[in-house]
Amino acid sequence: MFRFLSTGSAVLIMIILAGVALFLIISAIPAITADWGTNDQLNTGPTAAFPNFWAYVGPLIWGTLWSAAIALLFGAPVGIGIALFISHYAPRRLASILGYLVDLLAAVPSIVFGLWGIIVIRPFLIPLSDWLGANLGWIPIFGGPVTTTGSTILAGALVLAVMILPIITSISREIFLQTPRLHEEAALALGATRWEMIRMAVFPYAKSGIVSATLLGLGRALGETMAIALIISPAILVSVKLITEGQNSQTIAANIALNFPIATTLQRDALIGTGLMLFVISLVVNSVARIIVNGKPLGRKKKSKAKGPAAPGPLSRVPAGDFASATALDVVSGSSRAGNDDNGPTPEEDIEGARY
Repeated sequence: MFRFLSTGSAVLIMIILAGVALFLIISAIPAITADWGTNDQLNTGPTAAFPNFWAYVGPLIWGTLWSAAIALLFGAPVGIGIALFISHYAPRRLASILGYLVDLLAAVPSIVFGLWGIIVIRPFLIPLSDWLGANLGWIPIFGGPVTTTGSTILAGALVLAVMILPIITSISREIFLQTPRLHEEAALALGATRWEMIRMAVFPYAKSGIVSATLLGLGRALGETMAIALIISPAILVSVKLITEGQNSQTIAANIALNFPIATTLQRDALIGTGLMLFVISLVVNSVARIIVNGKPLGRKKKSKAKGPAAPGPLSRVPAGDFASATALDVVSGSSRAGNDDNGPTPEEDIEGARY
């Protein structure tokens, strides 16, 4: 019975996923194949001024990826740092309180984050936007007319960064805590500082978990709707500017939320088509995460099996006539060869070596 329920649950997940994909494809086909230039429903309203579906969805895909990438740039290092502090630096009582508070962030609704972004983050970033425009305006991402209201992609990305913190921090913290204690103690016993121990023992062990946590946070940022819809002043265009208003690239989820109630039948099909693109992006992100987590570490080279002339050994560097050094090196090199055997020295050989 348990095996039947487990197998049925796994199959049910696949059926649901296939059903969602089939619904999106069937609903999006009329808008994808329609002639946008001559169709009365598509050449007016939110889909006007676009020659076809791909010209409409292209800027939305860019806006989704751009805002999520900025949020990940801000949120991932902070989330990993918080997780590291909780797991290896904070006192036990403080660590439990901080862990509870970080997990509590996940329970805050998106609309609350959006309101917080409007009331707090947007006014807070206006002086910074003025400074960036005055001093770094020659850089394309800080170019353009500086915002006067704070409705920028930078404000939206900062709110997204806070929203993805619980996911990245919680997963990274659990991975850090699972590092074998013996590895950490061995590094400290060899004279490593706490940071060197973390760098040599904790990070290599937790690398796959950190990647998984980061990409899960990316998936959360890709699908966020209300916070972006409330904070930024968007347009359907490709833009890298961070501190302007009215020239921010719109995201797929926010565009669907804002335009679905006023859309006609074909316009709704077009919006569902953009949702299909977001669905594909999410699948690609999860596939990349799976490949990275399960892939082999890069940079390792296989040992060459080609046989060639042996490299000069230690005996070649011993001065002629120095028989004592030659004998000592011969004994050491013989012991090393025995220790590097596939089976290794037997306990009896170890005892004899110790006695010798």
